[in-house]
Amino acid sequence: MSAIASYFKFSERGTDLVTEMRGGLTTFMVMVYIVFLNASILGDGFKLAADDPGRIALSAGTALIAGIMTIAMGAWANYPLALAAGLGINAIVAFSLTGRGLTPDGAMGVIVLEGLAVTVLVLVGFREAVMNAVPLALKRAIGAGIGLFILFIGFANGGLVVSGCSPFVPLPVCAGTLVTVSFPTTPAQFIFLFGLAITIVLWARKIKAALIISILGTTLVALAAGVTKIPATMTLTPNFSTLGHFDLTNIFSVLPILTAILVIFAIMLTDFFDTMGTVTGVAAEAGLANEDGSVPGVGKVLLVDSIAAAVGGLGGVSSNTTYIESAAGVAEGAKTGFASVTTGVLFLLAILLAPLAGIIPSVATAPALVLVGYLMFTQVKDINVADIEDGLPALLTMILMPLTYDITVGIGAGFISWVVIKVVRGKMSEVHTLMWVVSAAFLVFFMQNWIPSVLPK
Repeated sequence: MSAIASYFKFSERGTDLVTEMRGGLTTFMVMVYIVFLNASILGDGFKLAADDPGRIALSAGTALIAGIMTIAMGAWANYPLALAAGLGINAIVAFSLTGRGLTPDGAMGVIVLEGLAVTVLVLVGFREAVMNAVPLALKRAIGAGIGLFILFIGFANGGLVVSGCSPFVPLPVCAGTLVTVSFPTTPAQFIFLFGLAITIVLWARKIKAALIISILGTTLVALAAGVTKIPATMTLTPNFSTLGHFDLTNIFSVLPILTAILVIFAIMLTDFFDTMGTVTGVAAEAGLANEDGSVPGVGKVLLVDSIAAAVGGLGGVSSNTTYIESAAGVAEGAKTGFASVTTGVLFLLAILLAPLAGIIPSVATAPALVLVGYLMFTQVKDINVADIEDGLPALLTMILMPLTYDITVGIGAGFISWVVIKVVRGKMSEVHTLMWVVSAAFLVFFMQNWIPSVLPK
């Protein structure tokens, strides 16, 4: 015990073994929902049937990668930060990338590439430069926009937002049918509303593990109503068939080279900024940040997080990233990486829960998506929407993501509009060189179908 206390610096940070274990358990309880939710999102996006063994494999892989990378974060970086498949990025993988024609393996290949790109940026010290290049309002708008995107998916999975397309495509018109809000008429829709009500009540009452309680409780109701059923045969043997399922070349064979690069870049930005905000916020809450808000030893944290993104793609379960839910463990007193080691070990044990993923229906996980979407959207409160320089680009970033079902479109529109407004207001000096380069690239991205038509034959 003394060796553990010395390695993790218990005395220096004013904590003890029991406190760290309690914090790690708390973080696990508020995060374990991702074991089921990630399998649901990816399974829906990859068009896997409810009883497809692939969903169990996705669940087991999610728990495995989360466990390994969370232990690595605690043991090496010594921070109470847990990692798992990132909500938002998994939605991009499941719906946006596959919607562009990529295969599931190809979508995971994109995650590997963006993870490697972020890792290189960390190793050369360039990550901070990119952070300084993108205005704070756009960073927050990206997070809020992804929140709206996730919330929209939640209502779609819950059956209340419908269109004529399968898989769901919201805008502008799908098979001659506009997106509409469906009045509940089926058992599944009513169960979704029940789950949403339970989720909101539990969260409002600050019940720990609110999301996992909601998912499991709603699943029980769905079983009773016949919306889902227990498979006739269920194997308890771990299924890790997602491991190694990635294709690095698929995106370049499906999309033009510039489009492919920008898609990878847009996903990298999402991973990039989400982690920086999470690490800074959780470290500050734990009392581990400096007075200026900087985080001592943040390089190790960012490196583990970046590697986790690529490992998530290699494992076929989407990018793994640092979770804001780590703050729950910090609230229980966690201040060292031993809390993360505890959380990681529990994730490895959660592999045994993977077979349950095939039972849990989309209407049971959809309420959690709605709530998570709301929580991410709250970043909008820190954007000065009354100032057109920040407000309009932020609005375009946020609203175009759910309307087009494409994160890249939202980020590109936000970047270009921000630069244009700065130029017309005579503030070109405030535009970072990197913003010029990236905005120009996004402009070509939007014009890619028009440019060939005007070029000489």
